[in-house]
Amino acid sequence: MTPKREKGSKRHGRQFLPDVHLAFQNLGQRKLRSLLTMLGMIFGVGAVVSMMSIGAGAQQEVMAFIEQLGVRNLIVEAKEVTDSQELQKIRKISPGLTRQDLRVIQTNVARLSASTARKRITPSSTLPKPRQDMPQVYGISPEYRTIAGLRVVAGRFFTEEENDTAAPVCILGTAAKANLFPEKDAVGQYLKINEQWFRIIGILDSQLTAQSAVSGLKAQDMNNLIYAPFDSVMYRLEDTRSYLKDEVDGLYLQLARGEDISSVAGIVRGILNSSHRNAGDFSIVIPAELLAEQKRTQQIFEMVMVAIASISLLVGGIGIMNIMLASILERTHEIGVRRAVGARRRDVLRQFLVEATLISLVGGLLGIGCGFGISRMVALMAGWSTIVTMNSIMLAFLVSASVGLVFGIYPAAKAARLDPVEALRYE
Repeated sequence: MTPKREKGSKRHGRQFLPDVHLAFQNLGQRKLRSLLTMLGMIFGVGAVVSMMSIGAGAQQEVMAFIEQLGVRNLIVEAKEVTDSQELQKIRKISPGLTRQDLRVIQTNVARLSASTARKRITPSSTLPKPRQDMPQVYGISPEYRTIAGLRVVAGRFFTEEENDTAAPVCILGTAAKANLFPEKDAVGQYLKINEQWFRIIGILDSQLTAQSAVSGLKAQDMNNLIYAPFDSVMYRLEDTRSYLKDEVDGLYLQLARGEDISSVAGIVRGILNSSHRNAGDFSIVIPAELLAEQKRTQQIFEMVMVAIASISLLVGGIGIMNIMLASILERTHEIGVRRAVGARRRDVLRQFLVEATLISLVGGLLGIGCGFGISRMVALMAGWSTIVTMNSIMLAFLVSASVGLVFGIYPAAKAARLDPVEALRYE
């Protein structure tokens, strides 16, 4: 930087600080008016920060749940049909989801790293009795542990041999353990499911749970589950008297790294449509596509929030302009005195711009605090996950500063154009 530029920057700095001090003095003399002027900025910025934090929390929770499903996984879900007549029509052309479907898929899809069928059962009774909701039983093979990324925190997972021999063993999710054995170590204990006794061999770490249905997957507490070997559930707990039931109600497939998930999903859909005769009694969930769609939804949500912010802050900016114009009328004589003692137009312009910017900046900072408080209150009262992101804070701060500058230009220019002689005569 040249000496001339250094002198210029120092001069501007020396001019700017007195303007800030004078602006604080003027705003302090009119505390109530300044506060009322800031209200538009406070409420606008507060609403934007709180809405974006609530939305970001909900989006992140859903995306974390989808990531937990596995971006290399495919999930085939049997469609539940409650109308018995419709179900009978479907069974005339389709046997429903079966273990044979899984075997055909394993034969035709070469790069599967893991796969399992799932049988889901809601017990009619358990002993000990659950303190809250009845846990569901998942019949799965040991490969499900890899597919779902389950972590054992106590004991162990069951083996392939235990699955093949239909061993009466099971593993509890964290909520199921608290539900059935709240006050003692559950590993090694026995649990009666319907009329069958199972020995508990492990406890799982907690998993994320979606609060609502996600694209073909119904909402379910993933921690209030009892996991047992697939064959144990089929032979010990399954009621096979009704031909209308699906033999299995879910298939989980994990693809090898680098495999094109969309093309494999097309192959699986073709295989099942052929064996089910296009009955439409299943759905395929692709977590990787759900995650991409959720990210697009989040981007759209953020754009909508920016639009809402623009409207609310526009109202606040109009309020600032209105008050600054009224302030010029009150301070016309003061402006004339300043011009008479040597102040230039740009000095007056800068003074009013600094005041308008300070109003919007202080209002924006108070609004950020207000929005943070609202989001915390919502999190405590409603039990929702809220996240105040740096993006929302920076957006609110920058927009509030810009509003002060943009809407302060016209009043500041009007003040700077006042004739000094006429201003001195003004009473």
